[in-house]
Amino acid sequence: MSKILIPLITALLMSSCGTNEKLGDSSNRSQVVSSPAQKNTKPVVGLTSELSIEKSTLLDSLKDGGYVIYIRHATTKRDYADQADPLMSLDDCSSQRKLSNQGIKESHGIGIAFASKEIPVGNIIVSEYCRSWKTANLAFGRWSKKDSRLNFLPYEDYTEDHIELMKKNVMPLLTRPPLPGTNTVIIGHDDPFEAATGIYPEPQGVAYILQPDEGTSFKIIASVLPSEWAKLKTE
Repeated sequence: MSKILIPLITALLMSSCGTNEKLGDSSNRSQVVSSPAQKNTKPVVGLTSELSIEKSTLLDSLKDGGYVIYIRHATTKRDYADQADPLMSLDDCSSQRKLSNQGIKESHGIGIAFASKEIPVGNIIVSEYCRSWKTANLAFGRWSKKDSRLNFLPYEDYTEDHIELMKKNVMPLLTRPPLPGTNTVIIGHDDPFEAATGIYPEPQGVAYILQPDEGTSFKIIASVLPSEWAKLKTE
């Protein structure tokens, strides 16, 4: 559950995110804006089909490779800040949040869609939390690397310094171009992604498609719900 207190700006798409959190908005949808005083308000950005790459052409683009696909892990049985639990251990899955039956189905569905639609996948980078690498295993049968930079910081409430640290940690992963002809898949969590972009990734299992720009910045070009992967078609 996000405790990040970054104000969302009027934007989601078509803007570089390399040095700040402003995102250009190509739609007319409204957004929820939070302030530091709203400690119990979770900033939410709704999904929209009015994207810089239309859903009708997204599959063609992904089949060419060159994108970073950031997937928030699939749905868990409960949503709570287990990173702040002193009994939580990254080496003990029983001490962490677990994927629900819905989350298991979401993971399988994502993997089936990638395989059937021949979306090329290169590196698969996951956090050290079990729900992250298990999503990867269920969807793709593998992961390439566990990266601690995708982990939560061990707090339930974050300071501005914590937010900046999470952004510093995750930005190199979001801006790194994939191997030629492939897409990089990152399976992580809500708070690090929000720290880097100002966007709260909801619901669990949602994916954001990023286009890296020379290893220093990126553009968010699309978002895909777990159920939408199977519906993508080529023109």
